[in-house]
Amino acid sequence: MNEILTLFLSFMAGGVLGAVFFGGLWWSVRKGVSSKQPALWFFGSLVLRMSIVLAGFYFVSGNRWDRIAACLGGFVLARMAVMQLTRPGEFRSPREANHAP
Repeated sequence: MNEILTLFLSFMAGGVLGAVFFGGLWWSVRKGVSSKQPALWFFGSLVLRMSIVLAGFYFVSGNRWDRIAACLGGFVLARMAVMQLTRPGEFRSPREANHAP
């Protein structure tokens, strides 16, 4: 039972890491596009987000592959959730949505 709880917590930690990574990506793109120095925003954000995620994966893993796999599953699920939450509104008519442009 303790192992299942550990894997669940690893999965949840992966979800938090994914939300931080992909939410930070969305935020930095929105800020970087309107910035006078977008390269600084993008590079700084990349370094910060990667540092947080790599450190998080390292600490969550505990040198166990199953914890890394659970953490990765939560990370991927968070990516899908952030993509769903940050999707722009659909402005096409229903007729246009039924076929390719």
